[in-house]
Amino acid sequence: MNKKSISKICLIIILIVSIFIFKSDAFAYTPQSLYDEVWKLVYAKYVDQTNNGQVWQMWRHKYDDKLQTDEDAYVAIDTMLASLNDPYTRFLPPSEFEEEGNSISGTLKGIGVQISVKDGKLLVIAPIEDTPAAKAGLKENDYIVEIDGKSTKGMTVKDAADNIKGEEGTIVKLLIRRGNVDKVYAIPRAEIKLKSISTIPPNKFPLNYNVGYIRLSTFMNKSATTEFSNALIKLKDKKGYIIDLRSNPGGLLANAIYISDMLLNGGTIVSTVDRDGYKEDTKAARKVSTTKPIVVLINGGSASASEILSGALKDNGRATLVGEKTFGKGLVQEINKLSGGSGLNITTQRYLTPNGTDIHKKGITPDVQVVLTEEDIIKGRDPQLDKAQEVLVKKITAQNNIANKK
Repeated sequence: MNKKSISKICLIIILIVSIFIFKSDAFAYTPQSLYDEVWKLVYAKYVDQTNNGQVWQMWRHKYDDKLQTDEDAYVAIDTMLASLNDPYTRFLPPSEFEEEGNSISGTLKGIGVQISVKDGKLLVIAPIEDTPAAKAGLKENDYIVEIDGKSTKGMTVKDAADNIKGEEGTIVKLLIRRGNVDKVYAIPRAEIKLKSISTIPPNKFPLNYNVGYIRLSTFMNKSATTEFSNALIKLKDKKGYIIDLRSNPGGLLANAIYISDMLLNGGTIVSTVDRDGYKEDTKAARKVSTTKPIVVLINGGSASASEILSGALKDNGRATLVGEKTFGKGLVQEINKLSGGSGLNITTQRYLTPNGTDIHKKGITPDVQVVLTEEDIIKGRDPQLDKAQEVLVKKITAQNNIANKK
């Protein structure tokens, strides 16, 4: 893929940082002007031209002369955006917008843990490798019962993250429930340098010597493609690869496209459809980095860019998918920097897998379904990885047999 093609691809990334500042030196920022700025962006760019079946003009002057402070504007904007019934189109105050930028650049401040809410409880998805959370011993599927003595019951992920974050060097105390045992972990906060790639299986799970393992935990980092390429080089002596996308929430579509392009010898990677119904296909260049067999691990936490990569490899017959159905997020967002340092994530397109499938709210079904139970986790078993390895070894053997016949 040449530089010109790469530049074009970068225009359609799920989280492309675009700057739309509607002001000049003579323009005075006010809470009202910020509200107007958001209204105009939605009017011009939102993927659904009916704006969830409403007349968008009704919001245009709804809060005229009522917005005196930034907080007034933030509440009004959140109310307006809520009418779209789209959780991915959202307003970010300056602190959150800065944090999102930091996550793209690969640095955050905290303890290095990915969290979610499951059945009303705050759950550890995974500690990030080589972070205070990992070093303290937090594990996947730990429940966070309290943060600094405060119950997490009813907490959102954002509320929990705000309570866990803090100044570098300070301590946060988490009451963790693992099985039926509760334990307090005192964990120092630090600057977290986010890594996208690990080549070490969970719990150092034993692998066949022919199998290379690549855990891709996020597509958010700008460095994800370089890390993935380096992983392929590191594992160049392996006969095939397991790419683990389980609980990967996605990130930059450009990263998914780059990585798909490394693994595909031509073919469509993804199609995007804009608000006018215009469909554009992104195709892989015929400069594949490896032709070795691939198995991809997926589950219900594999979303967005993870589904782009999974769908591209599945529909092109390049990989076998093992695990559980993916999350089902088939919408493209654009990040807009607003006046006053805040930001707006806005859904501008939807995407289709290479065979034209719209996976939004449906997900991608694996070729080989394997459920990972809580009992498996407690006992340190990973039947999904076991099956992935079994499938991959068969693919390696079949490829070797074909090569020997030539």
